[in-house]
Amino acid sequence: MSITCGPCNLSLINLACRRVINAWHCWHLANIDPKQDSLSVATAMSEAANGLPAPWTVRYSKSKKREYFFNPETKASQWEEPEGTDHGLLKQYLAEHPVRVRCLHILCKHSDSRRPASHRSEHITISKAEAIEELQEIQRRLESGESFESLAKERSDCSSYKRGGDLGFFGKGEMQGSFEKAAFALKVGETSGVVETESGVHLIKRVQ
Repeated sequence: MSITCGPCNLSLINLACRRVINAWHCWHLANIDPKQDSLSVATAMSEAANGLPAPWTVRYSKSKKREYFFNPETKASQWEEPEGTDHGLLKQYLAEHPVRVRCLHILCKHSDSRRPASHRSEHITISKAEAIEELQEIQRRLESGESFESLAKERSDCSSYKRGGDLGFFGKGEMQGSFEKAAFALKVGETSGVVETESGVHLIKRVQ
């Protein structure tokens, strides 16, 4: 029997193929174990994402200021990488998805800050707009080559000014929301634009 490859016959063939494929999909969905399937997918994604053997995850210790490893099934936790870890992949994952960062910042408080006082002034009266203007001038000075640390010592209203604005390491949940979001979005060596919090307005530089 010969088959004429005209438009009508091709349409019928395509329709038949689609029906076969749809029927197979229906059988497949009816015969899989959803829990097992989702677990295997999640396991594969976890291993591919962070280099850790499933079901290990990496977390952050606020008291020790460092990451640790946690097994949600056994509730075990440890500082050392679990056996079977792909160290290179884990290092890459942490570089792209840090659990902690180390930042410098310059804080300019204003009259509407949560506590409008600092080592520089017992009663800060400048407006938020004026504080932003000061930070924009600092940005220009940074672009011209002045160091972040020296400008923090000169102008920051935070007590960290003594350390050149260094806040040390911190994880998620330790800073105000907008500050945290900006800090974790930075790559090492990058400086943010003006960031507003209840404390005032900031420039943030990520150093680690």
